Amino acid sequence: MTALLSLKTIAVDDEPLALGMVAAFVEKTPFLELVGKFGSAVEALKYLHEHPGTVDLAFLDIQMQELNGLELARVLGPTGPRVIFTTAFPQYALEGYRVDAIDYLVKPFNYEEFLRAASKARAYAELTAPQSAAPAAAAPEEDEYLFLKAEYQLVRVALSDILYVEGLKDYVKVHLKSTPRALLSLMSLKAMEEKLPARRFMRIHRSFIVALDKIESVRRLTVQIGAVTIPVGDQYKEIFMQFLSRWT
Repeated sequence: MTALLSLKTIAVDDEPLALGMVAAFVEKTPFLELVGKFGSAVEALKYLHEHPGTVDLAFLDIQMQELNGLELARVLGPTGPRVIFTTAFPQYALEGYRVDAIDYLVKPFNYEEFLRAASKARAYAELTAPQSAAPAAAAPEEDEYLFLKAEYQLVRVALSDILYVEGLKDYVKVHLKSTPRALLSLMSLKAMEEKLPARRFMRIHRSFIVALDKIESVRRLTVQIGAVTIPVGDQYKEIFMQFLSRWT
């Protein structure tokens, strides 16, 4: 993906009217540049293979002949353009999330809905664009925040706001101090553990990571954070006890 504000965009739909509408919406949007429109995913895949790394964003219909939009997104993988799905079938929303789509537009949609989804793609591009080299200065803010993909958008989460993280199979549930509503993000607990600074967070159970400064009390190998009691797993006892020895 380029670091420019203008996102090079393609539209893919086997319905000519729908394809024309998406293309018109792209051309109407100042920060999008239409570089191609295709009546099949096979045509789009051929173009992307012939022009690697030149497309930032793809609006993909899901129900298409030969190769559907979900299959195309899986073929392209994480190194391909970011994807916004367009479809008349809302039941595909979860599948869209699993292939890391930016957003999901259910037909018929208007320009306001289109622009909202496109703006998410622009925000993602700005967050992930490589920064230009700059003189060494004070430590940047990345130690204080992390970005999580939740509900088709990147959400900035202050590390100081995290109480604990719960692993749920393919997802993590991030419990926050500022709101009773936890954030649900499609990633493993191990991947989340790698994002969090070890000096502030510790995995104490195969299903839990806790913020060390949010622990209110420890009793019989359980920790208390607010009204929640979290057990310390057998394989994490030794490292947790080492931490306690320093704490006391």
